[in-house]
Amino acid sequence: MTVPTTSTDLIDAYPGYLACLTDADEYAAIDVAIGLLDGGVPPERVLLDLVAPAQAEVGERWARNEWSVAQEHAATHISERVVAAVAAHANPRPTGGRVVVACMDGEWHALPPRLVAEVLRLRGWQVTFLGASVPAAHLVSYLHRHDAQAVALACALPMRLPHAHRMIEACRRSDVPVVVGGRGFGADGRWAAKLGAAWAPNAPAAAEVIADERALRRVPPAQLAHLVDDEYASLVRRRGELIDSALTDLRERVPATREYTAAQLDSTASDLGHILDSLAAALYVDDASLFTEFVDWLAEILTSRRVPASAVALTLEHLADALRDYPRAARTLALGRAGLAAVSRPAG
Repeated sequence: MTVPTTSTDLIDAYPGYLACLTDADEYAAIDVAIGLLDGGVPPERVLLDLVAPAQAEVGERWARNEWSVAQEHAATHISERVVAAVAAHANPRPTGGRVVVACMDGEWHALPPRLVAEVLRLRGWQVTFLGASVPAAHLVSYLHRHDAQAVALACALPMRLPHAHRMIEACRRSDVPVVVGGRGFGADGRWAAKLGAAWAPNAPAAAEVIADERALRRVPPAQLAHLVDDEYASLVRRRGELIDSALTDLRERVPATREYTAAQLDSTASDLGHILDSLAAALYVDDASLFTEFVDWLAEILTSRRVPASAVALTLEHLADALRDYPRAARTLALGRAGLAAVSRPAG
């Protein structure tokens, strides 16, 4: 069991709190957070300057293959419990209108939007948090039954942007303005603008955007005229076929894959699906950087797990041949392959 150190300083408390997550010690982690609150640290600062950066470190440790999926899930559960304890300790009373906070359909990273929900609650809003992976139809149904001043939607993965756009449009048809956030919209929110949504880089910014309803409703419409070429829709239709053909190609060109277990094959097929989904999302917003950034990230993840990044390059080569009649997809795949070659090229 972790022995938490009593501190009223966030910088001093952070290492001890991270140790609690490392040890999967829920009670000690809660004690650290409550100790800060009792020492006069505002609840918003505990959420944003303790819980949020610690959870980001949890994700980095998973990405570096220092932590297993089980360790990451345990730490995330503890973070959720700490957020609940901080919220219960603060127990604010609403003075403003209702704001609905939810994750995009297919988006399971619920902790970041939960932090946004609690910050909004601390600032006086009446908040309804719908949690992870909310289907657009269910969100609209909820909005029809409950009057909301705004909807805050979170997306951590750029590959989910087509789903995000459908949810944004569904909210607009319900006459409820939308603010979006999360890494899925790009570090600078550039893909939010493409989808016609207001963007907030963090929870305090989201609170400020929501407070200005007039500005929230003046956001320019989506800029998606490029979809007329039908490349995105065609790629989505061919997704299953392309995964199967890419997997067959890997088994022919990389002999080691022929000995894969069922679990390894499932994991490989999942990675192929993510590659195609990221390519489709890049076509949707007409920005190749979405795909190249994903490919670089995937190569780093695989390398940390002792899977050669050359396997990704082979897959991109196969897809480039299969999609040679898709000009935007071909250009995007070429940039992805060039980026991988630059990363793998020896120094000097």
